[in-house]
Amino acid sequence: MRRSTVAFAGEGSGTGELTWGQFAAWRSMQVVQAVEWAGGTMPLEPGTTVDGIATLLGFIMSRHQSLRTRLRFEDGSPFQDLAAAGEIVLEVYEASTDPSAIRAQYESAPWDPVTDWPVRMAVIADGERALHLVALYCHMVIDGYGFEALVADLANLGTDAPVEGIQPLELARAQQGRSARRQHDASLRYWERHLRAIEPRRFPQALAPQPERWQEATLVSPATDRAVHIVAERAKVHSGTVLLAAYAVVLARLSGQPVGAFRIVVSNRFRPGFAASVSNLAQAGLAVFDAGDGTEQFDDVVARAWSAQLAAGMHAYYHPRDLWALVDRVGTERGVDLDTMCYFNDRRRSAAQAPSDATGPGTLRWGPSSNEYDATCFLHVDAGTDGLELTWRVDTAAVSPAMLESGLRGIEQVIVAAAQGTVRAPAASALM
Repeated sequence: MRRSTVAFAGEGSGTGELTWGQFAAWRSMQVVQAVEWAGGTMPLEPGTTVDGIATLLGFIMSRHQSLRTRLRFEDGSPFQDLAAAGEIVLEVYEASTDPSAIRAQYESAPWDPVTDWPVRMAVIADGERALHLVALYCHMVIDGYGFEALVADLANLGTDAPVEGIQPLELARAQQGRSARRQHDASLRYWERHLRAIEPRRFPQALAPQPERWQEATLVSPATDRAVHIVAERAKVHSGTVLLAAYAVVLARLSGQPVGAFRIVVSNRFRPGFAASVSNLAQAGLAVFDAGDGTEQFDDVVARAWSAQLAAGMHAYYHPRDLWALVDRVGTERGVDLDTMCYFNDRRRSAAQAPSDATGPGTLRWGPSSNEYDATCFLHVDAGTDGLELTWRVDTAAVSPAMLESGLRGIEQVIVAAAQGTVRAPAASALM
């Protein structure tokens, strides 16, 4: 392996408060005690050279302020520190190197937010002929839609096109202004109303946790991939709404509580100036709705899920520090320990509207288990090559391994039945 130093320089510099999205990501990494990365590996087009990748790295570092941002600590509090210029290393590996091994190495290697850039990039090459790219970006500085904005902006390589989208230092200043504070206050009022009404715990029955407390499994389901688009077209909603509704139905059966509160990832990119920003703007919204008792039409649950998603999206712009204080205060006043750690995250983005032609029941595979702190339950949705991928990670003190498997298969059952015209949700006994 050899290292190539890439210089960069761009507009803007200075130190300021963290944006609300940066603060949420920083706090999340503190809680789980791990750095969260976006990106991955990809084969490169024939004709791509190592020098070409170095040019690309210098371009994105120069152009996007978020990628030139590190942290500075004052009295223990983090601030964003934007550099006007600097150097970053591009690692070049032999052609026989496995790209996935480099990715794993990058994901596990220590990261110092004060001295290290939030970008790790390597190229696997045969001489000067670049074969594969490995690129990871710390979640502090970019989210899923920010990554798409970064890719789209590559079309401006070699041009003088202006950078689009709000920049982190500018956003942090704006979030201290009156308009943002009004939105912040409205969001917290919305959260408080629901925090005072929801059941304290999503799964009221405590279970004996497994030796490795957090477990996950992935259901790869071609049948769900096809069926969810049939239901979405009929209900005239995004397919993610159908998946959230089915998730709610299954959790209602498993927990015995029909009204569920779900933290959903909201991009916030519908706000002015946010769409093309290469940064982290995502925050958690709170969607609360009734999944019913299994005697009504599933399309009615979908309609309520859509309304809840809309309300959650409009109230997902706030300083996370104030929300955490609110959750603690309301819990104390109610005399309960509020569990708001049930998540739903549809990561498909543009792929969410492209149905698969495949059919057939899902294949379940078990994922890694650990004792690293995580949510009560977190459902990720991805577009896989062999079908829709539903990955559910759970706290086994609330959801047993058997419930984990039956829950994933239950989501498939609910959506496939709805697509076939059997529109009522399965009975609780069918999911246990």
